[in-house]
Amino acid sequence: MSNRTPLPGYPAHPQRFEVRPGLTMSYLDEGPRDGEVVLMLHGNPSWNYYWRNLVAGLSAPASGKPASSKQYRCIVPDHIGMGLSDKPDDSRYAYTLQSRVDDVAALLDHLGISGPITLAVHDWGGMIGFGWALSHAAQVKRLVITNTAAFPMPAAKRMPWQIGLGRDWKVGEWLVRGFNAFSAGASWLGVERRMPADVRRAYVAPYDNWANRISTIRFMQDIPLSPRDAAWPLLDAAGKALPGFADRPAFIGWGLRDFVFDRHFLEGFRAALPQAEVMAFEDAGHYVLEDKAEVLVPAIRDFLDRHPL
Repeated sequence: MSNRTPLPGYPAHPQRFEVRPGLTMSYLDEGPRDGEVVLMLHGNPSWNYYWRNLVAGLSAPASGKPASSKQYRCIVPDHIGMGLSDKPDDSRYAYTLQSRVDDVAALLDHLGISGPITLAVHDWGGMIGFGWALSHAAQVKRLVITNTAAFPMPAAKRMPWQIGLGRDWKVGEWLVRGFNAFSAGASWLGVERRMPADVRRAYVAPYDNWANRISTIRFMQDIPLSPRDAAWPLLDAAGKALPGFADRPAFIGWGLRDFVFDRHFLEGFRAALPQAEVMAFEDAGHYVLEDKAEVLVPAIRDFLDRHPL
């Protein structure tokens, strides 16, 4: 990724942490160190840039409120192989769901965060976050859920051919790694409101050559569809544990024009978390925080303010 690529709205000082020997994770740590912690986990093929508007809306005093109003501490990693984190080859990193869960645990341990958190998730971030929560459920006090999964694919949902192509076929890997087809395509098809050109360039900038696109295809190849897949036991366990979070505040923001995480997944979360506050948008896609930032950011902040830790 070129250091000259503008990243509109992105914090100026991402941090770095050696999450494994010789491998460095980039992450954001924005807001007061004594603020209530919001852990935000992105998916594929995005990076923590997806969360920038929510970070800005939570880490500073609320608009129109006094400077003394509540500010939140936002912890937002880039998964290994994604965003500004290192992008090792397969000989140096196992691109698996379990690795992602372990990396989140290592980052929070590094930061000394062992108290209550709000878990905010998108796309693969749901599987990673709720996988981590299997052994840290007591820490998770609030949930913010956007177009994601934390349970196996619903029986009524068919795998979109675009995802199956990358998951199961060599030609799919060639398209993803040779032409950045997944990241570039998502920057167009993942929204209903066209991204500004500089924002779209920021989304795809980390994936600027064959080597740097390794994680975008490995995520696809790790999608668990049956007990034969390596990530299945972790995802299955997360799905079974999800209703156990129904006793704590949850907010769901969902773009209904998402052809992957569609109404089937939304209904799965509604069933598991019947008390959740839901904002679903007929005119928003997978990157719901791009299509509806001006609505969702203040709504999420209001949700958190109304449910203090």
